[in-house]
Amino acid sequence: MAERKARVERNTLETQITVEINLDGTGKANFDTGVPFLEHMMDQIARHGLVDLDITCKGDLHIDDHHTVEDIGITLGQAFKQAVGDKKGIRRYGHAYVPLDEALSRVVIDLSGRPGLLMDVPYTRASVGGFDVDLFAEFFQGFVNHSMVTLHIDNLKGKNTHHQIETVFKAFGRALRMAIEMDECMAGITPSTKGAL
Repeated sequence: MAERKARVERNTLETQITVEINLDGTGKANFDTGVPFLEHMMDQIARHGLVDLDITCKGDLHIDDHHTVEDIGITLGQAFKQAVGDKKGIRRYGHAYVPLDEALSRVVIDLSGRPGLLMDVPYTRASVGGFDVDLFAEFFQGFVNHSMVTLHIDNLKGKNTHHQIETVFKAFGRALRMAIEMDECMAGITPSTKGAL
């Protein structure tokens, strides 16, 4: 099996980003973005998705976190799309329910080749540790648009905003892990009636 790795650099007037990803990793993560809460959440993707992530970003944080968070999502999506390759032999679909104390989230993903995000997370607070939680929608929209996946995110229960968000990211990692897993029954086959994804 070919290595499912990618390295993508994205430089704009607002951010300079490098993302390295290994879809067949062990959950190792290294982040240097200047946004600690985002790094904590991306660590959940790596550990629960068993993908290795190395992400560095120098962004215009003196303005706010928006460009950094959105552009990391974009660049991660580009790297993921490159690493996953032609998708032959993968399961394609993934889903996960993850609880954390009172919070419970469900994430369902389809490596469909069509970008789509439906996200329903009724946050109980507007920020966590100074981080604007609305920016997570920008992160996932950036990822979806550039990875070309369909993603449904639902927080089903939760009172603690940190818990709500953490269950989303853990479930995303778990769903991603399932979707990219190789399926012996589909060896060499594109998992689509169209013959292409």
